[in-house]
Amino acid sequence: MAKTDGKTKEKAVKKVEKKAKSAKKGYFKELRHEIKLVKWPTFGEVMKYTFATIIVCLIVVVFFILLNLFMSWLKGVFI
Repeated sequence: MAKTDGKTKEKAVKKVEKKAKSAKKGYFKELRHEIKLVKWPTFGEVMKYTFATIIVCLIVVVFFILLNLFMSWLKGVFI
């Protein structure tokens, strides 16, 4: 294993730190660019999807309540 002097190590560390800083800047620059490309939903679209989700959930809840009642009735018939 070869010995390296302190100056060489310092140069290597500074080089890595410089690369890391430029990579961070590039990452956030890219992130900002990508965020600008996103098509954000309008308030109307959000409300429409919210109501659709609530209605579907209610339909599923009613289905399982009726299924539970039917199974309870069926169990009572055979026991």
